[in-house]
Amino acid sequence: MARFSGDIAVDELYDGPFCVLSLVDNHTFRRLRYEVLDHDPTQEEITRFLRRFRRELDQRDLTLRGVTTDGSALYPQPRAEVFPGVPHQICAFPILQEINREVLKAGAAVRRDLKQTLPPGKRGRPAAGAARKAARQKQRIRAKITALFEHRYWFVKHTLRPQEKNLLPQITRGVPSLRRLRAIVEETYRLFDRRCRTETALAKLAHLRRHVRRFRSLGDTRQKLYTPNLEKALLFLNDSLLPSTSNAVERSNRRHRKMQKTIYRVRTQAHLAQRIALDRQRDEQTPGRVYTTATLHWQRNGAPSCR
Repeated sequence: MARFSGDIAVDELYDGPFCVLSLVDNHTFRRLRYEVLDHDPTQEEITRFLRRFRRELDQRDLTLRGVTTDGSALYPQPRAEVFPGVPHQICAFPILQEINREVLKAGAAVRRDLKQTLPPGKRGRPAAGAARKAARQKQRIRAKITALFEHRYWFVKHTLRPQEKNLLPQITRGVPSLRRLRAIVEETYRLFDRRCRTETALAKLAHLRRHVRRFRSLGDTRQKLYTPNLEKALLFLNDSLLPSTSNAVERSNRRHRKMQKTIYRVRTQAHLAQRIALDRQRDEQTPGRVYTTATLHWQRNGAPSCR
């Protein structure tokens, strides 16, 4: 807590019948508090979890500046009760992930529709003129389906290279819905540009919602733009120190998942708590290990010390 930055990220990790509640410093990536439950958490348990952390802050005369969580309904009410007035940032990554997932589904639907338009034909080389024309049309449609599948991730990519920008109009020729989807993805990414303020991003979001309202063919992709979490994910634009994602706590969760693949005995509540405590101890020893490694490299190069 001596190097507490003032911003935290809170998340839960499910491990079979157990659940690990984690509270991580969102700048230094240090786990500050954790708790292992043998059941799914409730809002009351989240409130008690945050109250214990609030007491630690009060004892050290520290101030909390921001809380970042995912879009789960477990956190808004406990956060407002324990830390009233503290900004609550929703992680932007899951929101963008849901929108991109719907865009990829829409692209798959377009490929299925194109496959239905393939003209029927017999096997072998076509003999008559009409059969040859149908074969050429079938070949063109299959080439378009193949191109849309091979370059499907261009529609959700954040920044396209110049070559990709030139090829994308050729791939989407005759499919205007995919061009609209790519335009929507680009406008969505612009909402999270730190060069603008939250008020400006909300105005852009309102304009984008009015624009996509008339495109009923977009389906679920259009509905994802109306989620209230999208507005809450733009809060970080008014605070340069507030992270836009909860990557700090997700990083510790990924390390836990990696541990599960190799250490099979960590499957009880006590062992889970002990393993997390061991990870925290390793984090405390990280500066010393880094200094030792640097000193060995300097001595190997003929220097007495890295200081």
